[in-house]
Amino acid sequence: MKFTLSWLKKHLETEATIDEVVKAMTLAGLEVEDVENPAEKLSEFSIGKVLTAEKHPDADKLKVCTVETRDGTKTIVCGAPNARADMTVAYAPLGAYIPGLDFSLDKKPRKIRGIESSGMMCSGKELEVDEENDGIMDLPQELEMGTPLADALNMNDPVIDFEVTPNRPDWLGVNSIARDLAAVGLGKLITPPTNLTPPKFETDQKIRVDDTEGCPAFVGRHIRGVKNGPSPKWLQDQLKAIGLRPISALVDITNYITYDRARPLHFYDMSKLTGSIIVRRGKDEKFEALDDRTYTATADDVVIADESGILGLGGIVGGEDSSCDENTTDILIESAYFDPLTIRRSAKRLGVNSDAKYRFERGVDTGGLIDGCELATQLVLEICGGEASDIVIGGEIPTDPDPIEFDPMQVNKLTSLSLSDEEMNTILTKLGFTVKHGPIWKVTVPSFRRDCTEGADLVEEIARIHGYHNLEAVSLPPLPGRREPTATLTQNRTRLARRALALRGLSESVTWSFALDEHAALFGGDNPALRVDNPISNDLNTMRPSALIHLLLAGQRNADKGYPGAALFELGPVFAGQEPKDQRLSLAGMRRVESARDWAGAEEVSALTAKADVIEALDAMGASTDNLMLMEAVGDYWHPGRSGSLRMGPKKVLASFGELHPRVLKALGVEGRVAAFEIWPEELPAPRKKNASKSKGALTLSDFMPVTRDFAFIVPEATASNDVLRAAQGANKKLITNVSLFDVYQGKGVEDGHKSLAIEVTLSPTDATLTDKEIDAVSDKIIESVMKVGGRLRG
Repeated sequence: MKFTLSWLKKHLETEATIDEVVKAMTLAGLEVEDVENPAEKLSEFSIGKVLTAEKHPDADKLKVCTVETRDGTKTIVCGAPNARADMTVAYAPLGAYIPGLDFSLDKKPRKIRGIESSGMMCSGKELEVDEENDGIMDLPQELEMGTPLADALNMNDPVIDFEVTPNRPDWLGVNSIARDLAAVGLGKLITPPTNLTPPKFETDQKIRVDDTEGCPAFVGRHIRGVKNGPSPKWLQDQLKAIGLRPISALVDITNYITYDRARPLHFYDMSKLTGSIIVRRGKDEKFEALDDRTYTATADDVVIADESGILGLGGIVGGEDSSCDENTTDILIESAYFDPLTIRRSAKRLGVNSDAKYRFERGVDTGGLIDGCELATQLVLEICGGEASDIVIGGEIPTDPDPIEFDPMQVNKLTSLSLSDEEMNTILTKLGFTVKHGPIWKVTVPSFRRDCTEGADLVEEIARIHGYHNLEAVSLPPLPGRREPTATLTQNRTRLARRALALRGLSESVTWSFALDEHAALFGGDNPALRVDNPISNDLNTMRPSALIHLLLAGQRNADKGYPGAALFELGPVFAGQEPKDQRLSLAGMRRVESARDWAGAEEVSALTAKADVIEALDAMGASTDNLMLMEAVGDYWHPGRSGSLRMGPKKVLASFGELHPRVLKALGVEGRVAAFEIWPEELPAPRKKNASKSKGALTLSDFMPVTRDFAFIVPEATASNDVLRAAQGANKKLITNVSLFDVYQGKGVEDGHKSLAIEVTLSPTDATLTDKEIDAVSDKIIESVMKVGGRLRG
């Protein structure tokens, strides 16, 4: 919403500066986004007087002008066809920035065909003050030389742009902003009263409202004998200042009232109407709209029609066939009220955006239907002439909001403010409320404040106008007794895991908890219960079953923009249904498999890289990773031959990892291969000791040299290497401190359907150096343990 300072002062008598206005608006809850003063852009330009204008001796289309300026008399070479002596112009000095041309003049005089030129005379388009570009600006003679151009053009008028919250549609009118500023003490409200226009004749135009749900009331008035031409300069300047393009007097009047009183209106050319005006639902009718688009109105849309067909979408956009033009002499004023929900649905479905729609979907003042019609009548008669009929009302104007039973003690109870009854009464009265005093006040709510429905709303208004900055900051009383840490065990664990993953080169991401239903189905999320009834976007229409979805898409977007090799992780919720137990905490991550350019060679990302990420994160969270079972991954979105899971038992899955299935990547539009993991932190059991996840155990060092021994076992091809490692580890848990796999072999010397696994076992004595006999005894136990899982020592 934009308005100028001069526009505000039509409703507010104040001497406040623009900075004071902005501060008062901010304190009253109006969020100012920007303040633009056109005078700043024109600060370098001033009024000049052309004394002489002679033809350039070496150029047919150039003139050498002598110009009297605030910098003295200057010689300026000009190519404008309208340059002449005794002309008042816009003068740009040397070094000035010309906004319309986006360049700055040289700081020293410049020779043009041999003659020095000191400055420039500008056109309106070059200064971005109008669209005229046929020549330099020809300004009124009475302007004094040296006058700042912004003052000469009445453009020293700051424009305020602020954000309107959905609950305050009245702020979409300058008069309501002035009312709030008057309430905070910035000035006196002087909104001009709307004069009643006595009718000159009785109209025969009939208005019938068939759809009272979509349009409860339609107020109309016939004005005949109007002359539609350009609007007066004051009106054009007001609209141009806030970025609206003047079109004609009738159109400009409706735009002005829309911003001045938050009252959208529409004018119909009565010569183009057939019979009665009918407000009804659409019947799959097409019409050409004023925005040069064609729309089809269905039974979901409120339309304005006559007996020949549709005229426009009520409250959204009018039709071209009934619009006013330079030949219009008789008009029908429409001042109506439309149901906000109906307007919002129709506009969203049809993709229409207009100033009227923006206001009607938030709710306009029902008490301003007749006043809006009267104000429009007043301006039309003043600017376009003519005479007005009586007012015709179709439907029934909605009643005012119900009064509120208000206990003034609520103000102190809810805000701790100690205000007198007189202060609270003054605030409410200045905001348009009417107060009837008693032990419990009866407060009448104005029709433009339907957002106020209970006492707490009035408390908010009183606190807002008195000033939130005047609320005393009071600390909450301390709680008695011992207080537990605010962070839970899972929060502490996942913080350590996030740090561990970051140290491994993964970047943390925060993505949506929603996903596209087609993508969710790839990860087992095809449950209809996960669909969102009112999604924020069409591609976020279901709750995500996996955090990998957006990580994979983000990785592909990075690759598309020239940043391959994305490595991302995220901690967040995933969903399997609507019950609380169906929401789980997931720690997911992915690495794109890209060929790294490294002179020393770089290890390629693989499923084992994802497994290492998982091990590091689980270690950080205090899990005993040495004792976990390695089994198949959970979910058909994992590559069947390049994935696995770590479990504490056959059914207790801590994590899945590996490469993702090519089918899933293709459906997501992800190119290449991706290694990923999903960790379920809430599946980790609580530690036996307090703070086990926050600190490491004591470091145990031996005074004796460790001993390593290598073994090679022949096992069936289907045997998991982890089973062999676990069997070897369990042969002597006291002496064996580490078992690692260093070679897998299939080929000559190994029968078909089998493989050779070579492992290294580390023995760490604590009491004395191991003898050969003791080492052989441990070796025999290792061989015996591996044989129990189907292995035999390779010869």
